[in-house]
Amino acid sequence: MENKKVLIVDDQNGIRILLVEVFSVEGYHTFQASNGKIALEIVRNEVPDLVLLDMKIPGMDGLEILKHIKQMNESIKVIMMTAYGELDMIKEASDLGAIMHFTKPFDIDELRIAVNNELNNSSSTGYAMGS
Repeated sequence: MENKKVLIVDDQNGIRILLVEVFSVEGYHTFQASNGKIALEIVRNEVPDLVLLDMKIPGMDGLEILKHIKQMNESIKVIMMTAYGELDMIKEASDLGAIMHFTKPFDIDELRIAVNNELNNSSSTGYAMGS
């Protein structure tokens, strides 16, 4: 299996560091971005297989970033990370092509398993995790 690429987009440094560590250990090539501009540059230059995208990012929000990612490359998988209570945005995100969402604070193992499933099994269906 070639080294799959995972992009982590979150304005919180601590979350990015945690997720980069988790997915590097899993053997993925990881990238991180703290805002939409950087995220889209990485998408353009590196074409990640999967993007973990925070819904609430200052400047360009998660939905806007998601739209741009899907315009650039429809086949990139996107998992949204949301704070509690953003249900209207979650529906919009799945309409735009996000495959699932995790509500913060999420269970890191659930997220890890979901990413592994998505990247190692192309025939998966979308579903939501967390409560």
